[in-house]
Amino acid sequence: MTIIILLGFIFAMVGAAAYAVTIFNGLVAVKNEIAKAWSNIDIMLKQRHDELTKLLEVCKGYKGFEGDTLVKITQARSMYQQASTVDQKAQADQSMTSALRGLFAVAENYPDLKANNNFMQLQKRITELESQIADRREFYNDSVNTLNTRIQQFPDTFVASFMGLTAFPLFKVEDADKADVPMAFGASAQ
Repeated sequence: MTIIILLGFIFAMVGAAAYAVTIFNGLVAVKNEIAKAWSNIDIMLKQRHDELTKLLEVCKGYKGFEGDTLVKITQARSMYQQASTVDQKAQADQSMTSALRGLFAVAENYPDLKANNNFMQLQKRITELESQIADRREFYNDSVNTLNTRIQQFPDTFVASFMGLTAFPLFKVEDADKADVPMAFGASAQ
């Protein structure tokens, strides 16, 4: 009888250990997905910054182009290059997105610039990159949500605390980016 109890106890311990290892491996996989997702965002941001250098050069060639707009983009690029954490890079990315919107809005006032083939190609490329970055942010947030949910659920919470895992922040949109855009049509809107 004691052998059966001992075998039952050993079987239960092995089963519990296997279950804990499965949870551990699952949490590691989700954590690595987050790292991969952020790396993909970072790569796209680097490509966007490389294209911005070319775009800024095209814009500087137009006399009278608003220097303030170019300064905002340069500051946002510098902020990104100095960022070392995910949060800092996310903040710099938000600043860059906002500065780009300003650049493209100001460019509307320069028909010669808008007619420039290089400007149009770079604008199209940056717009494509923005779309890809948005897709990658969504994947990042999905991975973060999965991990954050798992580390709060029983029994994963015990393994997560053993691993030292804490909740990751979601990639969020700034309040300024959520504001309505004023629209005016023709002379009657003035």
